[in-house]
Amino acid sequence: MTHTAPAPSPAELAAAVPGLAEYLRPATLLNPYAAQPVPGASGIGGPALWAVGAPWPHCTARHPEDEYLIPRSAPVPPTVPTALITLAHLRAEDAPHLPWPEGTDLLQVLWCPNDHDDIQGERFYYGPAVELHWHRAADLAPATPPPPRCSQEDYYLPQPCALRPEQVLDLPDRDELQEELAYAVREFTARQGIEYQRDHGRADGWKLGGWPSWHSTDLVPIDCGRCGERMNHLLTVESGGDPGLCVGRHGELHVFVCPVDVTHPVGLDLQ
Repeated sequence: MTHTAPAPSPAELAAAVPGLAEYLRPATLLNPYAAQPVPGASGIGGPALWAVGAPWPHCTARHPEDEYLIPRSAPVPPTVPTALITLAHLRAEDAPHLPWPEGTDLLQVLWCPNDHDDIQGERFYYGPAVELHWHRAADLAPATPPPPRCSQEDYYLPQPCALRPEQVLDLPDRDELQEELAYAVREFTARQGIEYQRDHGRADGWKLGGWPSWHSTDLVPIDCGRCGERMNHLLTVESGGDPGLCVGRHGELHVFVCPVDVTHPVGLDLQ
């Protein structure tokens, strides 16, 4: 009877291939499941929170499909703002590796439930607009935002989900590696009888931190539109599953942040 040795963990693989360890990044797999998020805990969708007395954020960008909203006889002007909706509330205790601004302990991810095609400068993008709001949880209270105008039916309206946060170490897609290192990784994993991309190249699913997937476009560096720095992966939003979302062609939405200042506009990519 033969026994197959377990595949090395990302940390073991990084230790075995010189130069790979510097690519290890901490990540949190969110593992959402259908349940109303517990008040004060991390979650997807669910009740809104906002600073007392502060106006709820609205999207003022152009929505290409606004002219098709019902009733067709009275199209909504593209300049009319629409309320953002809560995509996720994320506590610092579940993802301590994120670049938390001093004094904050809760990240609120809001998005506009409409497609946009002019929010990424020269880079093509067609999907929801995303905003990040870094808060001190004690400053927030339950809020009742106005209903959004939504031209995408329920594709961008998340079903409430609780989370089972799981801390992992993440390695990048092969495209992120220097050519010589990518060759060394391929040689080592071939000798181990494993496939790097499938077994070790970035963890899949809803994820905070770590590395993004480039499975449909190959590597597309995302640079900050304000300062030009190469941006870091912050969040992967996955289609399907209990949140019931559909981004891109039933793919993934990646949200990136500037390493210099997380308040710079986010970078977005669909895979």
